[in-house]
Amino acid sequence: MIKNVIFDFGGVLIDWNPEYVFLKEFRGDRAQMNWFFENICTSDWNEQQDAGHSIEKATQERVDMFPEHESLIRMYYGRWKEMLGYEITGTVKILERLKQKKSISLFGLTNWSHETFPVALERFGFLNYFEDIVVSGTEKLIKPDHSIYKLLLDRNELEAEECVFIDDKLINVIAAQNLGIFGLKFDNAIQLEKELTKLEIL
Repeated sequence: MIKNVIFDFGGVLIDWNPEYVFLKEFRGDRAQMNWFFENICTSDWNEQQDAGHSIEKATQERVDMFPEHESLIRMYYGRWKEMLGYEITGTVKILERLKQKKSISLFGLTNWSHETFPVALERFGFLNYFEDIVVSGTEKLIKPDHSIYKLLLDRNELEAEECVFIDDKLINVIAAQNLGIFGLKFDNAIQLEKELTKLEIL
């Protein structure tokens, strides 16, 4: 019986996309923008900050490596708030329905820099619905490392088989499943609603 629903945030409840800033900076040239993301400010580099690396140090390290791109590199975190988009309305509505159920407890498990997460807390009131939120940057652990899932379970005295975990990245869902948590790969709110209804949670 599922008693606990664990949500990832980015791509599930909250839209975040560096394109909101950089596509304009590259004047709509998506090929140039993608080259920048694949070679300079890469997803792997961003994940280091999600794992707790200092944004200031990470930025300076990248500037030292690619000084000719300094202004764009500093823009990545300097204009980070502009990359934080809107709430994903359909999923938030599901979250609100779950919040009304006394039989369900809500938890968050997110790969997010501890330096930027307070911005999301201030902007999105629904983040107050969660009994506990494990932020990778704070814990210096990152999905899909099993340790971060175990931290959430242990800190809240949860049984894995009583939890369902929702994430938009399959690798993170598989990691949860390996620990006995029921994992759901998020594609869209309609699909999620169907899955949760099958589980008799909604």
